[in-house]
Amino acid sequence: MPNGLTQDVRDIVLSVMEGLSCPRSLTVAILIRYEEWDQVTSLEAVPLHYSSAIRYQDAAAATDFLRKFDGFELDLDLETVTYQKWLWAELECYKSNERLSPLLFGGSHGSIYGTAMGDFIVSFRKNVECLIGAGPPSYDGRFGPGATMSDMSRYTLVPDKMSSEPTLTPDAWIHLSSWTQTSWARAHKALGIDPIVIRGNAYFTVPKTARVKRACAKEPSLNGYYQLGLGRVMKHRLKLAGLDLKKGQDIHRQVACAASKSGLFATIDLSSASDTVCTNLVKLVLPARWHDALDSLRSPFTRVNGGWRKLEKFSSMGNGYTFELETVLFAAICMTCLGSSAKPGSNIFVYGDDIIVPTEHAQDVIAALKFFGFTPNERKTFTEGSFRESCGGDFFDGVSVRPFQLKEDPDAPHKIISLANGIRRMANQNHYDSIRWPLLRRAWFKCLDLLPHSVKYCRGPEELGDLVVHDDKSNWRSRWRNGIRYISAYRPAQYRLVSWEGYAYDVQFAAALYGVALSNRRNFKFRHTSDMDSRSLIGRDSVLGYKVGWVPFS
Repeated sequence: MPNGLTQDVRDIVLSVMEGLSCPRSLTVAILIRYEEWDQVTSLEAVPLHYSSAIRYQDAAAATDFLRKFDGFELDLDLETVTYQKWLWAELECYKSNERLSPLLFGGSHGSIYGTAMGDFIVSFRKNVECLIGAGPPSYDGRFGPGATMSDMSRYTLVPDKMSSEPTLTPDAWIHLSSWTQTSWARAHKALGIDPIVIRGNAYFTVPKTARVKRACAKEPSLNGYYQLGLGRVMKHRLKLAGLDLKKGQDIHRQVACAASKSGLFATIDLSSASDTVCTNLVKLVLPARWHDALDSLRSPFTRVNGGWRKLEKFSSMGNGYTFELETVLFAAICMTCLGSSAKPGSNIFVYGDDIIVPTEHAQDVIAALKFFGFTPNERKTFTEGSFRESCGGDFFDGVSVRPFQLKEDPDAPHKIISLANGIRRMANQNHYDSIRWPLLRRAWFKCLDLLPHSVKYCRGPEELGDLVVHDDKSNWRSRWRNGIRYISAYRPAQYRLVSWEGYAYDVQFAAALYGVALSNRRNFKFRHTSDMDSRSLIGRDSVLGYKVGWVPFS
């Protein structure tokens, strides 16, 4: 990609900056013209520097528009930057393990950290047990959508995972007795496939921003299967305790919005939260039965840079229970800081590393988090002022100011539609359309100019997402059939199908018992013969092509 942005995309972005018409958008425009991509992606909009929502919103829209764009050639090696951050997290875990080890091995709370810390840890343990109980009940595993140590990213359907050699860590052998009772294990027995013991997981990265990636790990397949089962148990227990993770993001955004006006709650975000949950912390505060169950399924080593590295962290991103575990730990810390007034789901809200607590207790919570090895992200932690951020929602004095971010080159019609819709949402956000829309319409029309003629007129409502170009109702192309209104849309039309008949019979049977959904290839107009099984599987990221067609709306 020349110069990071194609000429067409550059024209659109510069038109957006012109439409935003603020000091920051002028800065970004100048940097773009001189191709200073390192500076473009390094800019930050600090909420405390702005006096009103609309001023901050314009600055943030300009600042973040290209923050996550993946097409820049920057003066840094993203893989190296990400790995260094991963090593930093391991060092933090090592220091935390050393700090907490006296509390586990031969130390006393009173003589080392004082009576107050001893009482805090006792309360911490009680609150963990209050949230998830003394131990997990019997539980089943489940398959996730991602790659494992047995399954490459292109082969992650349930039948794929039931066909590959199962992998597990040495401590996970205690789960083989329950695994042998599953249809998955019976299929492997019929095929003559035995589990393989390996040391741990494997390091890999996924996109995050233009300047850093996110470190993750592929888990052994059998470990991951039961990790997800334990995670589901914790999620259920947390819901009973008042923290509904299924609705957590919506709840957090509502609370953050209200808090940006009232100031009654603070929002706290942590850097590399999952990578800094050290092993000794989990052992110190979790009930023994819970610790033993989780510990038996964690990966003690990570394969990285061609070798194995022993982990100081308890679990990585990619582990099936990491998200629920960190939610439990952070919620228990908040409960301990609030004492008898703590009410999860009422004055304490935790969703992974997104934390919301009463402002008056925020500094106590931050201090406790630091002691146990966590690093508050100062750029995303707000204890004062009129700004709050949580779970993808940014609010300034009750106004949503979340910016649109262009993440990849819009080199196909469906991506151009997404860009056009993002610009329109930016213009219409918070009913500022009478002010912003006239200024950003030019950029919107530039997007439409890149669309093929037939796709350009696929106009429709926001409810249809990026299947249509969002526009006024008078411009929708629609028709009625049997009392149902259909909207002309640019929709997926060709899929990468995986033939059901390509799997062994025992795997087909096991997957069917697991509940795998099949699609009939006739629905996709693929050729087939009457003596072939016409059913197929559709995996993740399986869309191969789009076409203009009709989709039902109302």
